[in-house]
Amino acid sequence: LFMLIPMATGNQTRITEFILMSFSSLPTEIQTLLFLAFLTIYLVTLLGNSLIILVTLADPMLQSPMYFFLRNLSFLEIGFNLVIVPKMLGTLIAQDTSISFLGCATQMYFFFFFGVAECFLLATMAYDRYVAICSPLHYPVIMNQETRVKLAAASWFPGFPVATVQTTWLFSFPFCATNKVNHFFCDSPPVLRLVCADTAQFEVYAIVGTILVVMIPCLLILCSYTLIAASILKIPSAKGKHKAFSTCSSHLLVVSLFYVSSSLTYFRPKSNNSPESKKLLSLSYTVVTPMLNPIIYSLRNNEVKSALSRTFHKALALRNHIT
Repeated sequence: LFMLIPMATGNQTRITEFILMSFSSLPTEIQTLLFLAFLTIYLVTLLGNSLIILVTLADPMLQSPMYFFLRNLSFLEIGFNLVIVPKMLGTLIAQDTSISFLGCATQMYFFFFFGVAECFLLATMAYDRYVAICSPLHYPVIMNQETRVKLAAASWFPGFPVATVQTTWLFSFPFCATNKVNHFFCDSPPVLRLVCADTAQFEVYAIVGTILVVMIPCLLILCSYTLIAASILKIPSAKGKHKAFSTCSSHLLVVSLFYVSSSLTYFRPKSNNSPESKKLLSLSYTVVTPMLNPIIYSLRNNEVKSALSRTFHKALALRNHIT
């Protein structure tokens, strides 16, 4: 599996494929249990997010901007999972640990792309809630069809330059000595450890880029919710306050899950950041969070629950009519 092609520069060699170490240090029985657990989570993620997309498209009661952005989030979560989980499942059950050089670069590219897009999309959803609560009378005018499409496009776009620059730059370095990536997918830090060149400039860029990508949306979210909190406090009735807060609670929970898990992964001191602990933290936002998002929005949103119920009964009625 360790395929190396000699280069013209001395003793250096060029790696044409990588080995994903994944959870190979664990006993086979544990790996089998992990496979079953992750397969279940993966299927629930695909089903849950697909249902959110279909219901928000089909139900006339869910055509507001909030559900348009929720549909975008579900589509993003499906893509995020497809990039990482199938290969991880293969490494667990079939011991297919090899991934081509191009495959590794592609996986990293789309991981960055979807990760950056999610940061900005969550900020856009916070702005949507701000307009809905702080300017309810102007909400339909401000968040019209054209505006919501532009905001969604603006959320997706930053992923392209960030993913292109970081992936192209990293994979232009020479790799040597080993091709073993101590992770379950091609993330930047474990792949960077295999580089045999000066990566100081790249590391500075990566750190600054990550901080900007995380902090700018985070500050926008904090600003939006500060204004939302101030507006909610001005509502005289407790019922009105509860109703206003309930429209934000699902998004707040999703934001907290995503930012806490990703921040713990990438901003912990290196001394406390062992490969095994990073794998566990990475699982939280690459595997678990995408599954929880549709569950959170379904359980904490009465409109979504009602729409799911209506869709289920229509499908059941159609099935009975056909049979």
